Amino acid sequence: MQPLGVDEPTAVGPYRLLGRLGSGGMGRVYLGRSVGGRTVAVKIVHPHFALDEEFRARFRREVEAARRVGGAWTAPVLDADPEAAVPWVATGYAAGPSLAAAVTDSGALPAHSVRALGAGLAEALAAVHELGLVHRDVKPSNVLLTLDGPLLIDFGIARATDGTASLTSTGVSIGSPGYMSPEQILGKGVTGAADVFSLGAVLAYAATGQPPFPGDSSAALLYKVVHEEPELGPLDGEVRELVAACLAKEPGARPAPAELARRLAPDGAARLVTGGWLPGGLVEQVSRSAVQLLNLDAGDTGAEAASGPVAFSRAATVGEFGPPPVMPGVPGSAVRASDVSAPETRPPAVVPEPRDAVSAPHDAVPQDTAPGDRPGKLSLSVAAASTPGEGGRGRRLSCTVALAVAGALAAVTLGSVFVFELLPGEGKDTNAGSEVPSPAAPGDGGVSGAPIGSDVPDRYVGTWEGKANALNGALPAGTFRLTVHKAALGEEVGTLRATDLLGLACNDVLTLKKATAKELVVTSVGRKTNHGGCNPKPHTVRITPTGDDLLYRSESDAEGNPEARLSKVGE
Repeated sequence: MQPLGVDEPTAVGPYRLLGRLGSGGMGRVYLGRSVGGRTVAVKIVHPHFALDEEFRARFRREVEAARRVGGAWTAPVLDADPEAAVPWVATGYAAGPSLAAAVTDSGALPAHSVRALGAGLAEALAAVHELGLVHRDVKPSNVLLTLDGPLLIDFGIARATDGTASLTSTGVSIGSPGYMSPEQILGKGVTGAADVFSLGAVLAYAATGQPPFPGDSSAALLYKVVHEEPELGPLDGEVRELVAACLAKEPGARPAPAELARRLAPDGAARLVTGGWLPGGLVEQVSRSAVQLLNLDAGDTGAEAASGPVAFSRAATVGEFGPPPVMPGVPGSAVRASDVSAPETRPPAVVPEPRDAVSAPHDAVPQDTAPGDRPGKLSLSVAAASTPGEGGRGRRLSCTVALAVAGALAAVTLGSVFVFELLPGEGKDTNAGSEVPSPAAPGDGGVSGAPIGSDVPDRYVGTWEGKANALNGALPAGTFRLTVHKAALGEEVGTLRATDLLGLACNDVLTLKKATAKELVVTSVGRKTNHGGCNPKPHTVRITPTGDDLLYRSESDAEGNPEARLSKVGE
């Protein structure tokens, strides 16, 4: 668990927050405590989803349905507010690591533990399916290991995103690569059999310490899930037979959860758990964590007294396969949760350079030495949120695109958001690190060679501010504040402060590449002090006069190519 940052809330609804458990493409998870002293997990969804009325409606329905899910092996949904500016849900919390964390730290579970794990989760899924629900995101990081048995968590959010306008427009699939069923990847109808497939993959991971469909790239991994047999390693006996049955490509060939539970534990999962089901090392860890949890108070987190907006982590880069993303389950444990995203699948449009442009050296990349403000440009996985009367998302977009292509598949997970590229060169910022055209020759209206003094026309100098939008105007991106000063080519020419609708800011340093009366071309790079959700990659920005204003256009697919019309607010 991580302490709360100064830009994070200290309370959500009636719950006082004690620390941050993890984060993902759906939002952030906090450890909280009710007025009565009950410990809960509070999940706040990304403000991106709050903008989608269809999501809110589905979220409301799914939370109501999830409240009905009971049983010994599921974390109960205790409270929720679908109408909040940023919707949230609170579930019961038990001290114990996630399966992903346990396997990462200690290796595969012993056979007895695997049987108890499988029986408990199968009974949980049977109860869920009887209510007409499908979990859709069964994975190691959504399974907690407690002394009283396994707990299946994360109801009520992942399903709510399925079919929302903001997701279907980009072809998103709900689930986690490597643990999604073939029908989920291919965008076919999903039934309870998809959960059984995911359960089989989870059991294989628990028993062997490795995912059954390993891959060093997204397309390769998803291709294996759909077309190849699982790698079950040393798994043998009846458990191997059952796992293989769960991982059948055809949904109809997989066993029902109740049948799976009966075969793993004829007398019920509770009987297997009662005698002690975890290895000694994990028992000690869970017991120690329970004691720490009792002693934990808000004063231990280092949080400020005042509540603040929710910051969301930047998704990590694609290629982190193997053990899945982890939501740490216990205080004091290292946070292993990782959001995975990748570049967009559409390259930015190519804009011809003006003939009278002045070129900067190719390797002119600003070195960030100036201190920056507390960052907050959010990954879209999306961050942004609402000030009173406003709603929106943050500046950086991890726009999720899932492609089902014969022989090359990509998908998205919304416990962690995966954006997969399938074709060489797709989804990359084609401007970052690209060669800069040679300087214009004298007589072309440009400046030749290494100029002395400033190449920036007075027209651009000053401080400019305005509202920004991304995705061709479809997504509010907060407020951009641009400062431009005199500079020569290759020098720092200004800064950009992007403040999203949650009030979280990211600061970029701008280096001059070209300067003409008609356009400034700069390289924008985030400060090193920026929040993890800020875009760290260099990208090209074009600034052009428009009447008395400036038009700011970013050529960063990862951020949704934001644009802003900026008015002068200072010299």
